Amino acid sequence: MTGPTDPDDNPALDMASDNAAPSRRGFLRDGAALIGGAMLAGGLKGEASAAGADNLPPNIPEWMKAPGDPMGSQPYGTPSPFENGVVKNISKNLKQYISASGRSPLGDLDGIITPNGLFYERHHGGVPSIDPEQHRLMLHGLVDRPLIFTMEDIRRFPQESRIHFIECSGNPAYTKPYGKTASDVAGLLSCAEWTGVSLKLVLQEAGLRPEAKWIVAEGADAAALTRSIPIEKCLDDAMLVYSQNGERLRPQQGYPLRLLLPGFEGNMNVKWLRRLKAVTEPVYSREETSKYTDLMPDGTAREFTFYMEAKSIITRPSGGQKLKQQGFHEITGLAWSGHGKIKRVDVSVDDGNSWQQARLQEPVLTRALTRFRLPWRWDGQPAVIQSRAIDETDYVQPTFAELLAARGENSFYHNNAVQPWRIDAQGQVTNANA
Repeated sequence: MTGPTDPDDNPALDMASDNAAPSRRGFLRDGAALIGGAMLAGGLKGEASAAGADNLPPNIPEWMKAPGDPMGSQPYGTPSPFENGVVKNISKNLKQYISASGRSPLGDLDGIITPNGLFYERHHGGVPSIDPEQHRLMLHGLVDRPLIFTMEDIRRFPQESRIHFIECSGNPAYTKPYGKTASDVAGLLSCAEWTGVSLKLVLQEAGLRPEAKWIVAEGADAAALTRSIPIEKCLDDAMLVYSQNGERLRPQQGYPLRLLLPGFEGNMNVKWLRRLKAVTEPVYSREETSKYTDLMPDGTAREFTFYMEAKSIITRPSGGQKLKQQGFHEITGLAWSGHGKIKRVDVSVDDGNSWQQARLQEPVLTRALTRFRLPWRWDGQPAVIQSRAIDETDYVQPTFAELLAARGENSFYHNNAVQPWRIDAQGQVTNANA
């Protein structure tokens, strides 16, 4: 397996065939020709409406002819109205209307950071409205000094910020992922810069006793969501978080305080955190017995499958999108692993018969999303594209057939299978699993 050669180091690649990875110089020549042809034709291939044609080069566009709004129309900044279609994909469990999820529009995002307004949501009892002045965090159980913290108390601890992803373990459900778009298939995934305090430091403040082996975390929502967390994780990289991407948490993300367990399944990152209890064994709550366990072929269930395994998805081109012309296209997507850093991402453009190594965007961070890219020249023929992630433990993202062979058909959570996209001769992209 070989990675893509840097085109600038090999001028011969400028003469590559239509199916080969194009060079940057070749792409720039092609692009210049396309732009010149469009201008000679009097418009960008007729895509602009007649009313908007006067705004195209070489004309002076309308928005240059008068001063704009000096401060914007809202005191809290909002996206451009031309981007009002980039929103969360909201779904609801109709049998329990307050149990809902909102998926990030992965196919419309760039980089690795998810904007706060597009961060995925998953709720079991609705979103509580909590006054931070009245909110308290109780720490008790196997500690020398049981404590009750105000939010002001929490913010007095030394602050730290780290970038990590959170992913729902049902992203997607284990059943074959028939969703149409990247958001449908893997939108219960987001990544942010989190700011807060080390959970280890807070536990030390209370005098954690040696016999404490688990911490039970409880949220202040109507579901009182409760999860048991091994003490090793609590003393490693766990955080008590109050800010996300530079601003205070939003209510949907646990305002005013949530637990962050990098690499662990989303359900364990308890939002609206109100209680931590140090105990000797897990409490076997609803969310770790009836739910969030993995059924096996012999009828038993795996419990406490905390980590999200290595996974990736191509986000462009992906389901619901369309390649409008042949030639250069950049294949790009996201890769992540709950076990650490992404080591490599391979991309196939021929339905898994061969693979090329993609370029990883720096910095590559532990337990964070990693953006990958591969230059590709589409020849107009049908193709199936897919990606597979390899993390620093050398774990390789499996195919869905490999997952079925290992777990059978009754499982529901932790589906990290390779996701293929089919491109037809018209450039339309659909889910190859459908």
